[in-house]
Amino acid sequence: MKARIREVEQRDNAAVEAIIRYCLKEYSGDHEGTAWCDPDLGRFSEIYGTPQMRYWVAEDETGTIVGGAGYGPLPGRPGVCELQKMYTLPAARGTGVAHALVEKVLEEAGRHYDLCYLETFGNMKRAQRFYEKHGFVRSDAPMGSTGHIACDVFFAKPLKEETA
Repeated sequence: MKARIREVEQRDNAAVEAIIRYCLKEYSGDHEGTAWCDPDLGRFSEIYGTPQMRYWVAEDETGTIVGGAGYGPLPGRPGVCELQKMYTLPAARGTGVAHALVEKVLEEAGRHYDLCYLETFGNMKRAQRFYEKHGFVRSDAPMGSTGHIACDVFFAKPLKEETA
């Protein structure tokens, strides 16, 4: 699948929310303690759009939104951002769409943050392998205060090269 990655626009809000809700149901994450109950879900174009918080969508050849991903500051952790709301529809998985999204997020986040953190569910094994493939390392405990208390797997990735 060929997809175009672009910044989220107001016209994308409902489609991105629908993708996230679909994926959360798919992995039994449609409950309190997950993005399911995020009061800003569906307000992507209003929330994201500053250097510290950005969100991109993947649009297929027909103009249909098939995924999205973004980043924002991790509360209580200066210099650390969180990979936020990275989801793709099943038809887009394994096509390179998620790779293009995460690469865009990491490239842009690296201009403003030193570390990227993410949380996911233990039953999302394919996602965990994807994150590991992209240089994320599993952590034993959560960082910051995301409000997603149902997430039980944590990863982090340095965004800056260490200099000796």
